[in-house]
Amino acid sequence: MDTDATYDARAFAEALIGSWDGPAVGLLDLDAFFASVEQLDHPTWRGKPVIVGGDPDKRGVVSTASYEARTFGVRSAMPSAQARRLCPQAIWTHGHFDRYREMSAQVMAILERETPFVDRVSIDEAFFDVTPGRFSSENPIVICRRISEAVSKLGITCSIGLGVNKTIAKIASERDKPRGLTVVVPGTERAFLAPLPVRAMSGIGKSAETALLKARIHTLGELASADPLVLRRIFGANAEAMRLRAAGREVSRVSAIDEIDDVKSVSNERTFARDLTDRADVEAALSLLGESVGQRLRRRGLAGRTVTVKLKFSYGSGRTIQRKLAHPTDDENVFVPVAIDLVRSIWTPGMHIRLAGIGMSDFDISGGVQTDLFCEVDERGVQASERRNLSVAMDRVRERFGSGSVGFGRAARFEGDLIRRDKFPGQGKPTE
Repeated sequence: MDTDATYDARAFAEALIGSWDGPAVGLLDLDAFFASVEQLDHPTWRGKPVIVGGDPDKRGVVSTASYEARTFGVRSAMPSAQARRLCPQAIWTHGHFDRYREMSAQVMAILERETPFVDRVSIDEAFFDVTPGRFSSENPIVICRRISEAVSKLGITCSIGLGVNKTIAKIASERDKPRGLTVVVPGTERAFLAPLPVRAMSGIGKSAETALLKARIHTLGELASADPLVLRRIFGANAEAMRLRAAGREVSRVSAIDEIDDVKSVSNERTFARDLTDRADVEAALSLLGESVGQRLRRRGLAGRTVTVKLKFSYGSGRTIQRKLAHPTDDENVFVPVAIDLVRSIWTPGMHIRLAGIGMSDFDISGGVQTDLFCEVDERGVQASERRNLSVAMDRVRERFGSGSVGFGRAARFEGDLIRRDKFPGQGKPTE
């Protein structure tokens, strides 16, 4: 438990030896996961700064840095060239994603032994529900300690946040790293959240933070008690949900594993406010849709073999076309170019497109991404592994600061010009 927390330490002690009153949602976050696995597999690297990411000489991006490298200021999503300047003695590796998936599966199996209610957020994060009476009557704090010990026996470590909902669990998991367990006892949520800066809550990116600060809303406590009209101008329809989250009153649901394991496809489609007729616009739209699909695939630990593209034209007709890949992938840098090639076979510039969508299906049950795939080089001489490192790094930034916190320039082309629609109908349950 974080000894600097402002909530009641006596309540923690009472919860440990007594009964837990209310929901118990945990968030397990593997500490510097990719780098920790590399140090596990390379004993001579232990205790040394290790960076997993793209080459500093090729505009690469840091995916993960060990805690030894972080002491020099190296962070995820940082340009590799900057990281090398900060820590020139670091050991660099492009990463071994098949190995990371293998280790992640072992950690998820530990969670599944404790509760069937596990919601994997990404390869190194998962929410789990250990509410007494839902599956087990054991004290949630005891369960979390047992999970932490079991993960340590694998040779890596995790940090766990425990509270009454996902927002609290996520924030708590970041309070004491590495190998921390931060518990926010039911009834102490407001005291825990109130003094924290607004940026501590996921979903608040740079633009929202700037708007909140201009409105003199600096802390989550101030956000929880802010004028609803002010919040509506900043968050729109999500204003009330954000206020409840800041107040610790969010109601979270962690689904049972068998409720999410039957996902048959992950897809995203958009209807455009104006028809697309230009090749550059169409390809930019597909790239933007593909980013979302790739992020969802990685969040669920899924890799698909079949790319599906859906188009609807302004005169009412539409086309859906598919192609099977040689290897399963979760990387939009691999499947979006295939989608663009598919579109070229059914569309020519000048034809009016009012809706476009991309989907991935035919998932590899082993969860593996072929390692030889990451040796491929694009027309600019950039390895696929480096492009995927960038995607993974952007996932982490978006999870921490909100979906709009980072993106490519192509997103600006469609800002305010996309209307969200449902996922592809008839292709299984969506991941979100």
